[in-house]
Amino acid sequence: MKFRLSPIAAAVWVIHALPATAQASTETVAAETGDAPAATSPQQATQLREVKVEADVPSPYKVDAPSSPKFTQPLRDTPQTIQIIPKELFSEQGATTLSEALRNSPAVGTFYAGENGSTSTGDTLYMRGFDASSSIFVDGIRDLGSVSHDLFNIDQVEVEKGPAGTDNGRTSPSGAINLVTKQANLEDAVSGTLTTGSDGQNRATADLNQALNGLPGSALRLNVLWQDSDVAGRDHVNNSRSGIAPSLAFGLGSGTRAYLNLLYVKQDNIPDGFVPTIGLPGWTPQAGLETLAGHPVDPDNFYGTRYDHDDDTSKMATLQIEHDFSDTLKLRNIARWGMTTQNYLLTSFMSTGGVVVDADGNPVLDADGHPTPTGNIKWSDYDDLSTYTLARSNINYKDQQNRILTDQLNLRYDFDTGRIEHNLSAGLEVTREQLLAHTNVTIGTVPAANLYDPDWNDSGTWAYGRNGAGSNGRTDTESLYAFDTLKLGEQWLVTGGVRVDHYRTDYLATAACTTLGAGSNSGRTVYCNGASVGTIVTSTDADDSDSLFNWKLGVVYKPIATASLYADYALAQQPPGGANFQLSNAAGSANTVNARPQKAQTYEVGGKWDVIHEALSLNLALFRTNVSNDINSQDTLDGVALQTGRKRVQGVELSAVGNITDDWAITAAYSDINTRVTNGPAVTSDGSPNLTYTPGNAFTAWTTYRLPHGFTVGGGARYAGKMHRGTDGAVGTPTYTQSYTVWDAVAAYALSEHLTLRVNAYNLLDKEYVAAINKSGYRYTPGTPRTFLFSGDFRF
Repeated sequence: MKFRLSPIAAAVWVIHALPATAQASTETVAAETGDAPAATSPQQATQLREVKVEADVPSPYKVDAPSSPKFTQPLRDTPQTIQIIPKELFSEQGATTLSEALRNSPAVGTFYAGENGSTSTGDTLYMRGFDASSSIFVDGIRDLGSVSHDLFNIDQVEVEKGPAGTDNGRTSPSGAINLVTKQANLEDAVSGTLTTGSDGQNRATADLNQALNGLPGSALRLNVLWQDSDVAGRDHVNNSRSGIAPSLAFGLGSGTRAYLNLLYVKQDNIPDGFVPTIGLPGWTPQAGLETLAGHPVDPDNFYGTRYDHDDDTSKMATLQIEHDFSDTLKLRNIARWGMTTQNYLLTSFMSTGGVVVDADGNPVLDADGHPTPTGNIKWSDYDDLSTYTLARSNINYKDQQNRILTDQLNLRYDFDTGRIEHNLSAGLEVTREQLLAHTNVTIGTVPAANLYDPDWNDSGTWAYGRNGAGSNGRTDTESLYAFDTLKLGEQWLVTGGVRVDHYRTDYLATAACTTLGAGSNSGRTVYCNGASVGTIVTSTDADDSDSLFNWKLGVVYKPIATASLYADYALAQQPPGGANFQLSNAAGSANTVNARPQKAQTYEVGGKWDVIHEALSLNLALFRTNVSNDINSQDTLDGVALQTGRKRVQGVELSAVGNITDDWAITAAYSDINTRVTNGPAVTSDGSPNLTYTPGNAFTAWTTYRLPHGFTVGGGARYAGKMHRGTDGAVGTPTYTQSYTVWDAVAAYALSEHLTLRVNAYNLLDKEYVAAINKSGYRYTPGTPRTFLFSGDFRF
C-alpha cells in the first residue's frame, strides 16, 4: 500500500502533538500545587505511571461507546474507524440536519447533485468514494426514503467507516451511518432552542422529559419541532417542517424495561434545482455561446417555478423491550413499523446550447449576421446577455412511498472458557422493505427562464398527474448474526463477527409502451405486445433470491490500558437491486437477476489512544477497500458486459476528539484518500482513473474555549479538496470542482443556569465555492455565503 500525505497533514500532526504537551503541562502543574507528588527520581517516576489518576474533565464531544449491542467493546478497543457526533456538538454548531452534522466527518457529505436531468433529494451522501445514501439507519434499523433527516430527536450520529455488511446487512462499500434517537428517562427536565437568522431562518425545538410518579420506573419524553426557514443565498428555496416524537418508558431501573417511541415529521419544502455552471472556472462555451464566457449567473438565482414542491411525511413506531436475566446475560428485542411518503416536483434544466449549422458545419446566420441558436440556451440578440434564455426542459417527479416492518432480537452473553473471557452478541432479524412509486406525466409547456434574471412566476400552460404506471419493489430478509470478543489476558483482544442474510426481492414495473410489436424491454424501449402505443403494460417483472455471507475479524493489542493497536478485515456484499429494490431482466446490468453481488473487502490498521486522563482520544487509521463484481463495459461476451470491474479506495485518517483542558474542547479530523478504477472504464468526465464526488484531502476542525463569567468562544474550519464529477455526453461543462476552505465561529453567553444566548457565524470570509455538482456538470450547488444564526438555549 502506498499512502500520500499532503501538506495539510502537518496541521493535523500539530493538533495531535498538543495533547502530549498539555498532558506534560498538567502533570507539572499538579506537582507544583501538591495534587500529585513531583518525580525526583526514576523510581518515583515509575510509580507515578502506575498510579490511576481520577479526573473530572468534561468531554462534551467525546463518546466512549457506540449504541449498537453488536459492538461489544468501547470505541478504544473496537478495531475499526467509528466516529460519533453527539448532540452537544451539532447543537453548538447550529446544525439541524444530518448533512450538516456530517460536516464534522472528513470527506463525508452531499457532494453529488443528481444525474443529467434529475436532481438529488434528501441526504445524498458520499463516503470514502461511494454513495452511502441507502446506508442510513435509525437505532440500527434501515431508514428508507430520499428525504432530509432532521436532528431534533437525535442524541448522536454514528459514522461507521468500512464495510458494515456484517453489522447491518446490505450497505454501501464504504460503511453506514446510524442515528440514535432520544428516549425517556427518569430525570425531570425541560430544554429547547429558539433560533432566528439570516435569510429568514426560523426554528424552534423543545425537549420535555418527566418521570411518572404514579408509575414507578416510568417516564414520558416529548420532543417537538417547528421550522420555517429560507435557504441562505438561494432565492425562493425554503425548508418548512414540523415534528413530534413522544417516548414512553416503563420499568426503568429494573431488570425488565420497555420503550414505546413514536415519530411524525411533516415537511413542506420548496426544493433547490441549483444553478447553471455557465461561466465558472472549467466551463468552456459551445459554438454560439462564446458571449457567455466570463459571465456566470448570480448564485442566488432560482430556475424553477411556483409549482415546485417537496412534501414529505415520515411516520415511525418502535417498541423496544430489554430484559436482564443477570449481569452477564441480557436480551433485547426491537420492532419497528415505518413509512415515508414523498411527493416531489422540480422544474429543472440542462444547459446545453449550440447553433444551427449547414452541411459543411458552418453556423447558419440570422438577418443580423449572428448564429442561429438551438438547444436549451437561446437568445434574441446575440450581443445582449439579457435576452438569453434557458429552457426548463426537465420536470423531475418523485411520487413514492417507502415502508419497513422489522423485528430484531439480540442476546448479549458474557462468559469465560478457561482463562479466556468472551463477550458474545448474537441475534435474529426479520425485515420487509417496500418501495411503491407512481409515474407522473406532463402536458403543456413551461416557458424558458431568463438566463440572468429568472422569474418563478412563469408557470406556462403545463399540468401534470399520474398516468397509471409505476413500480413496486419489495425485499424480504431473514438474518442470523453472531459477534464475539475474546480477551486473552490484559493486552490482547480478538473480535470476530459473521452474518448470513437470506433475501428475496420482487420487482414489478409498468409503463406506457413506446414500440409496436414484441421484444425484450430495455431502457426507454417498451414493447406494446399487441396493444396500441401509449397503453400501460408490464415493462419488468422480475425476482431474485439468494443468501449472502459477510464476516469480519479484528485483533487488538493494548500496550497500556488507555491505548490500542489494531488490524481488521471485513467483507460486505450488495445484492442486485439492493440499493433501490429495482431489478432488471436486461443482461449487463448490476441489477439484473443473474448478476453476482457486489463485494467490498476492507483492510484497516490503526491505533487509538486516550490521553489527558482519558479526556482526549487520538486516532489513526490506514485503510484499503477493494470492490469487485462491478459491471465492466470494456469486457464483454456476446455483446453483454461482464462483472469484471474493480475499484479501490485507500488512505489515511486521523482524528482528535475530547478535552485538552477542563475548558478547552476540540474535535478535528483529516483524511487523505486515493481512489481508483483498477479494472474497467473511467467513471470521471476528465478520463482520470479516480472515483467521483470524493475529495482527495479533507479536513474538519471545531474547538471551543470556556471563559470566565459564562462566556464561550470557538470556531472551526472545513476543507474539501478537488472532486471529479461523473462522465456522460455533456460538452464544455466543468469536469471537477475546485478545493475550498470555509471558516465558522461561535460565541455564547450564559445569562443564567437556565438560559444561554448563542450566535453562530458561517463562512466568515464569504468564500464562493461549489459545494456539489451534478453528473453532467450542468448544475452546481453554491456554497452557503456568510450567514449568522442567533439562538437561545433554555433548560430547567
